[in-house]
Amino acid sequence: MSQAGGVPEVKSAVRTVALLELLAARGDQPARLRELSEELGVPRSSMYALLQTLVEHGWVRTDATGSLYGIGIRALLTGTSYLDSDKRVRTVRPYLDEASDALGETIHLARLDGSDVVYLATRESHEYLRTISRVGRRVPAHAGALGKALLADRPDAELPLPDEPLTACTENTHTTRTTLLTDLAEVRERGYAIDREETVLGIAGFGFALRYDTPATDAISCSVPVSRLTEEHQRRIVAVMREVRGKIESLLPPTSRDPGWE
Repeated sequence: MSQAGGVPEVKSAVRTVALLELLAARGDQPARLRELSEELGVPRSSMYALLQTLVEHGWVRTDATGSLYGIGIRALLTGTSYLDSDKRVRTVRPYLDEASDALGETIHLARLDGSDVVYLATRESHEYLRTISRVGRRVPAHAGALGKALLADRPDAELPLPDEPLTACTENTHTTRTTLLTDLAEVRERGYAIDREETVLGIAGFGFALRYDTPATDAISCSVPVSRLTEEHQRRIVAVMREVRGKIESLLPPTSRDPGWE
């Protein structure tokens, strides 16, 4: 049995977490019992019993026929509790508003989680609105300004990257470690990351690591349609985001130990 911090893992708990993460990753694509059983290598009888338990407690939902399964509402409630209990998220939110008001563009806060970044808060542009919230969504760290700002805060030998080829979100995404490392070297020299339509076509991004952790785990960014990204607007974005980052970091002194709880 594998160890977690020197303590034997609980097999049923590991299986439950793997199932919930699999269902969450599928988004709006529900799964059948057979698919889940095969994907996780769990006997159908055991998987069925686990699913029924999670359905009863609201962690998994099923359709009227009982043959399709998806993530349940309890996952949302738990995720909301995570955001509400995080001192750093609470501290940063007003400054996302400040940046959004100053620039009129979309502003994000995200956190590195393995080889991905997870959106923790978003302030939408005054010019265009998305109908689907980004909060809770994952993006490969190598594919955007937020992730590259955080990767650049780490030595090249310690980057949490998957095997090549790296996942491509658009035709502009880095798919090799070589090109990514060249970009990260520029990020370190420049002091912030630039996303040149690497996550979404037509959208550029500017990412700034928040240095209250060593290495940084959180970052903020500004996203803007390339159609209105003039040199003057880019200079304005960089100036405002640098100022906002400074204000946030002044309220959250650097530490590698404080989890942000009161």
